Amino acid sequence: ELRRAEVILVGKGVTFDWQAGYDAKANKFLDTFVRYKMGTRYLQAGQYKQFNSLEELTSTRHNDFISKAMVTNLLGVARRVGVAYGVEEASYGYSLGWFGRELTRNLAHGAGYGARAYYAPINETGRFLHLGISAMDYDTDADTLRLRVRPDADLATARLVDTGDFRNADRQRTFGVEGAYVQGPFKVQAEYMQSRVSRYDTPFATQPGADFDATSWYLYGLWNITGETWTYKAGLPVTGYPDQPGSGMWQLGLRYDATDLNDDPVAGGEGHNLTVGVNWYWRSNFKFMFNYVAASSEKFNRTLARDINDDPNVVEARVQFYW
Repeated sequence: ELRRAEVILVGKGVTFDWQAGYDAKANKFLDTFVRYKMGTRYLQAGQYKQFNSLEELTSTRHNDFISKAMVTNLLGVARRVGVAYGVEEASYGYSLGWFGRELTRNLAHGAGYGARAYYAPINETGRFLHLGISAMDYDTDADTLRLRVRPDADLATARLVDTGDFRNADRQRTFGVEGAYVQGPFKVQAEYMQSRVSRYDTPFATQPGADFDATSWYLYGLWNITGETWTYKAGLPVTGYPDQPGSGMWQLGLRYDATDLNDDPVAGGEGHNLTVGVNWYWRSNFKFMFNYVAASSEKFNRTLARDINDDPNVVEARVQFYW
């Protein structure tokens, strides 16, 4: 169950926006912030998604696959309490801010700052090119960090790539590049992130002081079989409604994503996934999704002194109502 309240007050060239969201099932706060907008500039404070992932910033209603790609789940910083300033023009914009912990008790901690900028050199009806960059730098919680990710299946219990616990992690810095191109009923989208964990020396061989680098990326294509296209708003692609609400909008998608958590002496493993997806949007508030994921991974096992391969296949479906 999701509960959300929103109040918008509009004046001459000025908008005051207040939102409060809560997920009763997960027992956690969602977007809960106030925003003061002056033309295309804005100032906001509260809990909101941070500025380092095109896919994370995109609303769940517009996500093209059931699970976000590994790079988003692994390195994307989601909702944190903070303050931010930004500019949102039609074809360019930027956001920068400072953040701390997540609003819900006992969830993500670690204060830091981040920024994202986007530019659309092509921005026409049914055709646009989006380019973006982002950077995040934040403290770890109690100097402890663990990087691991599921194989593009949010309900899976297994993480095929996993660094184990870093207990001497000082800070994490993540840099990302992103892009999307839409031409009529076709969309191509990609992201790449590189993250460095700064570690300090300890007397324990299992916790070396060498910095750790992780990389992850995805590339996917989507085809609206029924001919609809996307719009572009505030640096994000927006999925439109079906042209024929009675029969709905059909999409086919293909995604490849990869993660590398190997950086000697850490052997976190490598993961590669291929996802095939079918989406059906019916009217303005119903969405059915079906995904098949062919996952593969390779991770060095120090006890056995050899690589271990794990290559599961995943079938998943999702039914979504939204309003």
